[in-house]
Amino acid sequence: MEKRFRASRSRSDKSRSSRSRAERSGPGDAEISGPVELAIMGDLTDHGAELTDRLLGIEPGGSCTIYFDSPGGSPYCGISLVTLMRLRGIQATGIVTGECSSAAIWPFAACHRRLVTPYSVLLFHPMKWQSEEHIGITEAREWSRHFGQLEGEMDALLGELFGTASELIAEWIRTHRYVTGRELVQAGLAEMIALQPLSEFFPGAPDRHAATG
Repeated sequence: MEKRFRASRSRSDKSRSSRSRAERSGPGDAEISGPVELAIMGDLTDHGAELTDRLLGIEPGGSCTIYFDSPGGSPYCGISLVTLMRLRGIQATGIVTGECSSAAIWPFAACHRRLVTPYSVLLFHPMKWQSEEHIGITEAREWSRHFGQLEGEMDALLGELFGTASELIAEWIRTHRYVTGRELVQAGLAEMIALQPLSEFFPGAPDRHAATG
């Protein structure tokens, strides 16, 4: 049965694909070595099954790099991704290449290491919900009760995942705040990176990156 209510942490209906580096390789391409790379692009709701499959492809305790450019989506999907990452002990490095907003912030916060650029943007806001059809007052009342509980629990979890600045995060959510990469770094929630090759991706070749501007 189709859900009559939908909770959302998404601000738009962008739709972009999410593909792993291995999937982008053609049948004739040489095998690519290095850490597993995933991309969380577009609405989480549209790509939840695909993202889950990518995470399950990483062995427990393994590491990966996750690139974020997402407006958010279903809070249930965001929590599911966080749960998989934590239960499987995945050591993820999260990189916000563009936007990481709403429900997408939870899996980013669950990353072992969080990287942003000066151009990264994160939108914090209260959870939204809507009804897609007419329903009875009893069901609406129950959904409202559940909605309030879910929102409080998710906001508390976000503070735990970031591990610091919980009061500041709560204020950002309350005021629908667009937070830049620089502000996230100033709050101690991420590291700043420049738009140049990361040395972690090129082990054993420090000279190549020293000259990169």
